[in-house]
Amino acid sequence: MSRTDLIADSFTIIRNAMMVKKETADIPASKTLKSILDILKREEYIENFKVMEDKKQGMIKVYLRYLSGKPAIKNIKRISKPGLRVYVKQAKIPTVLRGRGLAIVTTSKGIMTDKEAKEQHIGGEVIAYVW
Repeated sequence: MSRTDLIADSFTIIRNAMMVKKETADIPASKTLKSILDILKREEYIENFKVMEDKKQGMIKVYLRYLSGKPAIKNIKRISKPGLRVYVKQAKIPTVLRGRGLAIVTTSKGIMTDKEAKEQHIGGEVIAYVW
């Protein structure tokens, strides 16, 4: 099965796993997803992730985080899609839930959070919102 939007599919896998309170979720591996998961780990939305190699694309095992029985990720939403890209300048980088959430932005200097992009004064493509 070919996948058009690997990031959106991975977000759906994580969202569904959290709804049924699974400990882990297995998503297909890519460099972009590794960078996104690194941000989610650093911001404490997930516990950890581990790349598992196979003879094909590889898989990433994501260890989900729960706070007193509730998922740490309340929602994860894909913003920029293959059919509609969303680009922002540095002055227009969105804040999610008045700073309580997280916007993931891909810039010319790599994938980073909205706060990091504002500090470095660069804009880019808004990948996702997490809260």
